[in-house]
Amino acid sequence: MVAPPDNDVLWARALHFTHDDGSPALSGVSLGVREGEILAVSGPRGSGKSTLLRCLSGQVPAQRGEVWFNSAPVHTMNPAARERLRRDRFGWIDPAPVLVPELNVWENAALPLMLRGTSRRRAKTAALEWLERLDIGDQTRKRPHELRQSERQRVCIARALAPAPTVLFADEPTAPLYRADRAHVLRTLTTAARSHGITVVLATHDADTAALADRTVSLLDGRRVHTVHLPPVTETEGRATCSLSV
Repeated sequence: MVAPPDNDVLWARALHFTHDDGSPALSGVSLGVREGEILAVSGPRGSGKSTLLRCLSGQVPAQRGEVWFNSAPVHTMNPAARERLRRDRFGWIDPAPVLVPELNVWENAALPLMLRGTSRRRAKTAALEWLERLDIGDQTRKRPHELRQSERQRVCIARALAPAPTVLFADEPTAPLYRADRAHVLRTLTTAARSHGITVVLATHDADTAALADRTVSLLDGRRVHTVHLPPVTETEGRATCSLSV
C-alpha cells in the first residue's frame, strides 16, 4: 500500500464498485485532487459519477481499490471513523434537497456546526452569512415545507458551506434550480471555495457547470475516458445525447 502524493488532498486508486444487481458502477477509476482545486467529474447519467463521489467521501466503501484523504487511508477506516471524517472534514450537497422538517431555515443551515459542538450563537452567525450570500436570508424563520424546491436547495448549499469543510462533494448541486438561478448559485459556490481554500469535487452532466472547474475528469460506464462532450442543460434535461472519444 503506497501513500498518495503530498500535494493531493484526496487520492483514489483502481476503484471498483458493483451494484446489487451485478451491474458495474466503477471499473478501475483512479484520480487525485489537489488542495483547493475544483474538480468536475463529468459524464452522462449512469456513468458512475455519484458512486465515485460516495466512495471518495466514505459514504460507501469501494469493493476494491484505495481512497486516501490527507495521507489517511479512508478505505481501511471502520464505519465510525468514516462518519467522524464526514462530519468534521467533508461537506455534501445532494442533487435533491433534504432538510429536517422540524427545523427552520437557519437551524437547518447551522446543524452541522452545532453537531460539531459549535455554540448556537456562532453557528447561527455562520449560517446566516451563507444564507445571505445565496439570496435566501429573508427566509430564515420559515420551515422547509414553506419553501420552493429551489429555495430548499439553496439552504442545503449553505448548510454544506457553513462549516468550511476541507473537501466539499457536490452531486449535481444545481439540478433542482431554475436556469436563471444556476449561474448565481454556482458562482457563489466556486467563489466561496476559492476564497476559503475548500477543495470541491463536483459531479455534473452539464457542460456549462463543468467549465467552471479547474479541471475535469470524464466518466463513461464507470471508466475514465479522455473526453465526453456534453451539451448545456436545457429546461427539459436529459433529452440530449453526448459524444465521446476514449
